Amino acid sequence: MTFQTTEPPFRFRQGTRPLLISMPHVGTHVPPELAARLTDEARRVPDTDWHLERLYDFADALGASVLVATHSRFVIDLNRPPDGASLYPGQSVTGLCPVDLFDDQPLYRDPADVPGEVEIAQRRNAVWQPYHAQLAQELARIKAQHGVAALWDAHSIRSVLPRFFEGRLPDLNLGTANGASCDPELAEQLLAIGKQATGYTAVLNGRFKGGHITRQYGNPAQGIHAVQLEMTQSSYMQESWPFDYLPEVAAGVQPHVRKMLEAMLAFVESH
Repeated sequence: MTFQTTEPPFRFRQGTRPLLISMPHVGTHVPPELAARLTDEARRVPDTDWHLERLYDFADALGASVLVATHSRFVIDLNRPPDGASLYPGQSVTGLCPVDLFDDQPLYRDPADVPGEVEIAQRRNAVWQPYHAQLAQELARIKAQHGVAALWDAHSIRSVLPRFFEGRLPDLNLGTANGASCDPELAEQLLAIGKQATGYTAVLNGRFKGGHITRQYGNPAQGIHAVQLEMTQSSYMQESWPFDYLPEVAAGVQPHVRKMLEAMLAFVESH
């Protein structure tokens, strides 16, 4: 089987300040030929980071650059290493080109439809490589212009997912690759904002320490600070089908997320 797509691999808006917001899992596009191979449940693309562009609608006002995926993670996961190596060895994870849903159900109707190496390479070339090329290029531009760069990798996930973690996930999961991807002082400032957010729980480098993007691009010694925020979807939306955005609920958490990004900008612009 081969892979083709007519959809551009990303949407991008360039900002004016040293901040890039990356949204690698908001894409919902699955080319029709691939969608035909998926189960009915998979075609609903349930494991999407829904509505993050709307939640982060203040990004332009902050002067941030914004990079948004168009294709579903079921096509290819932009937050996985290109060789498919596990980010959490020994723990249950989904791969570069997933074959199952978060709830452990199969993605493909027929096991024979699971992509082989040739198709995975085609997906990587068509979607993964362009997204990462744009990300790297924009970080380099920001660094050249401002002397520093901040990368915020925006994610969301269902608050209860037994496959990946026990019980209920904290609402605001900050990841800095155990301190390797951003200055510890900045990480502590962000965690403090999360902990001061009434009605929400926050943790630093808990179950989610940052995926490939955070780990690959964060380099505080070079003035590039990368942070992943994995938010519970219950903080702003309906966690089950039809996955509606809940404006009244989102209005509670949105100011805290904005405050984190403002703190990140203040930090990098003062260093």
